[in-house]
Amino acid sequence: MKVCVLKELAERERRVALTPEIVQKLCKAGFEVHVEQGAGVGSFISDEAYQAAGAHIEVAREVLYAQADVVLKVNAPDPSEIAQMREGAVLISFMYPYTNPPLVEACLQKKITAFAMDAIPRISRAQKMDALSSQANLAGYKAVIMGADALGKIFPLMMTAAGTITPARVLIFGAGVAGLQAIATARRLGAVVEVTDVRPETKEQVESLGGRFLEVEAEGVKTEGGYAREVSEDFLRKQKELISRRIKEADLVITTALVIGKRAPLLVTEEMVQSMKPGSVIVDMAVASGGNCALSEKDKTVVKHGVTIIGESNLPSLVPVNASELYARNIYEFLTHLATPEGFKLDMEEEITAKSIITHNGELLHALTKEILQKN
Repeated sequence: MKVCVLKELAERERRVALTPEIVQKLCKAGFEVHVEQGAGVGSFISDEAYQAAGAHIEVAREVLYAQADVVLKVNAPDPSEIAQMREGAVLISFMYPYTNPPLVEACLQKKITAFAMDAIPRISRAQKMDALSSQANLAGYKAVIMGADALGKIFPLMMTAAGTITPARVLIFGAGVAGLQAIATARRLGAVVEVTDVRPETKEQVESLGGRFLEVEAEGVKTEGGYAREVSEDFLRKQKELISRRIKEADLVITTALVIGKRAPLLVTEEMVQSMKPGSVIVDMAVASGGNCALSEKDKTVVKHGVTIIGESNLPSLVPVNASELYARNIYEFLTHLATPEGFKLDMEEEITAKSIITHNGELLHALTKEILQKN
């Protein structure tokens, strides 16, 4: 089976789908691995390192697409790239198919068997395949580091001969994987951390990391796969009232809130930004989905009302060495779960396969994607 790794074309993307470590493991297992020339440059991986691990280097990406049994990417190909793939080939990448109807349609037309790394269920058996978590973990860490770098003060309490420096106050929206890592990182740096989340069950996790959980007394939150699926207007109103009070004291605000299949909820209004202390910082981790802050701008750092607002849409790409290492291991576990070097044996009754497969043999199989696309 020919497994092909393509260079990422998305702007600001430095990750790659496989590292030499995983290429070597796949080759030993009997897979034939082909890598596009320069695919690993953004992650500081040379073509020679891939060759030493057993991969074949290919200059022409159209040749890779035409010959590949399996195409591995971080970001999904665009429809024009799907058109170059041979009919019936397998695609494994992040897809977010419910937000990208043209991609789904292109896969259906070429009868591509497409698996979305973002759709792998969050169950214990699939933890080693969970690329969303591996990348969000790094993003949560990087968000705090970027926020700390932009802040005009240090995080920890410091006793000096010239007086005492009080610790920075960090307010985090969302206690998912990224939020929890942000809590842990900010606490390690010595900050006082407060956290709000629509899911009350996250309180224990927040407190175990040393954060203070800000509770909102309201009903109307539906979750799916660990993410908010729907949040009531009553909850959002009460959460806004609580946050309006706490945000005035924050030095750094990190927002991570996402809702499956919808625009990211607006949590930090312009009025809230105006109420913040001069020199404070916001890192909007949801900017790629519309942003949690009304004033954030995608892939820009701006200063509004004296507040620095960082809108980096691809935080894992800023730490490409680790991001590629972890993603490649996720890919390896997933690919070897689905296939042997002789081919794929798709078991639609098996939970990981059933929930991560998007299209197969010209048919849209993913239930959530069907539901969202039909509504839209």
